[in-house]
Amino acid sequence: MKATKETLSPTRVKLTVEVPFDELKPSLDATYRKLARQVKVSGFRPGKVPPRILDQRLGRGVILDEAVQEALPQLYSEAVQAEEVDVLSRPEVDITEFADGGQLVFTAEVDVRPELTLPEFADLSVTVDSIEVTDEQVEEQLGALRDRFAQLTPVERPVQTGDFVSLDLSAEADGEPVEGAEATGLSYEVGSGNLVEGLDEAIIGAADGEARTFTTELLGGDQAGKPAQVTATVRGVKEKELPDLDDDFATTASEFDTLDELRADVRGRLEQSRRTEQVGQAREKLLESLLERVEVPVPDSLLTGEIEAREHRLTHELEHIGTDRASYLETLGQSAEEFDAEVRETAGKAIRSQFILDAVIDAESIGIDQGELMEQVIMRAQRSGMQPDVYAQQLAQGEGLQALMADVLRTKALFLLLENAKVVDGEGNDVQLALPARPAPEDAEDAEDEDESARAEVAEVEAAEVEAADDEPAGVTDAADTTTGGAGDRDV
Repeated sequence: MKATKETLSPTRVKLTVEVPFDELKPSLDATYRKLARQVKVSGFRPGKVPPRILDQRLGRGVILDEAVQEALPQLYSEAVQAEEVDVLSRPEVDITEFADGGQLVFTAEVDVRPELTLPEFADLSVTVDSIEVTDEQVEEQLGALRDRFAQLTPVERPVQTGDFVSLDLSAEADGEPVEGAEATGLSYEVGSGNLVEGLDEAIIGAADGEARTFTTELLGGDQAGKPAQVTATVRGVKEKELPDLDDDFATTASEFDTLDELRADVRGRLEQSRRTEQVGQAREKLLESLLERVEVPVPDSLLTGEIEAREHRLTHELEHIGTDRASYLETLGQSAEEFDAEVRETAGKAIRSQFILDAVIDAESIGIDQGELMEQVIMRAQRSGMQPDVYAQQLAQGEGLQALMADVLRTKALFLLLENAKVVDGEGNDVQLALPARPAPEDAEDAEDEDESARAEVAEVEAAEVEAADDEPAGVTDAADTTTGGAGDRDV
């Protein structure tokens, strides 16, 4: 077999494959054996019908066509491997030459992963926010903690902002009671503004047992949007008493003995949160920088598939919450054309980002070991509320396992870029990001053993999953984790 590759565009190639007739003989023999079992001919047992009889009954041309169709997938696969084509789509195959006894010539056009020119990693630079934590931010956190330990004490005075009251509510519209608008003993924090518009203004100054009526707009029900007269009756007033911010409070609210220790812990937690935010900010800005610096063509078929996948997920989510696309767009304040354009832009951006990270994976020979794989399976299973073995079995029923490995590899590639990039804060100070540790094998032999071990582990997981697949529900419940989109999965 001879295969040649022609580049049609940065993302599409055409393979021309020439196959001598002799190399089709195994497929032709297999086709005769299959038809001999299927075709009933008087005087011959099933499976014993001679080829010449089959030729007479079915026609030599029909049998040759079926043999070629049986052989094409394997021939195409061998051509892809021989020409090292990184396939992204199903091929468009066309048989251009074939005759009995002559060579088979066919072409296959297919979308491929584009070859990218990456910048020097050391030339990459991003700016992130500093991790500085102010005294005001610390006190705000302590205030929130005090609020959690506050006590509500009944008081005999009119309602004030910040009080907690018990309310009875009713409403009338056009002189008729509004069905479903009644409530009894409803607890409400005065001033929060999260119940009914106009309520706070109406009840401030009211005494226990006093009723106040005000006009507001109904938010739900058959009369939504119409004005209604709402009556709120105060049935109890409680004042929130905050504990003193002292050592006793620190002992009650935490494991610390003094307020200074608690305050230092709060500051440390805020700083750690800022460090985590820095990493996320750096990741986002680094990808934006790479997208600006690297030209990344995207195959139309891949972009179309990614857009369709996003639309499918959106439809599913809207059905789950009981609304339609038009209502959803109305809440966003977007027209259908604006929304579709945004989806197209974000889908293309996601694919280009994946292509760049895949190029880094190839350039740096990034791999995944068995520990990383199983750690991700366990973590995502816990997030989904599933047992790890059940989650792993569901991954194997589609392309979930490959998608998971692709996610891990791309994350490792992004962290590698961040390790080499220059990261500074707004004042130009160098920033050391809190990146996860990346263990490195001691030598090349260790690296090969690690990769081989990873492949063995993946094979074991897949085998175990396939055996149990018939007894488990199909699909992966953690759809948010499958982020590889249309750019394809990475093999390890």
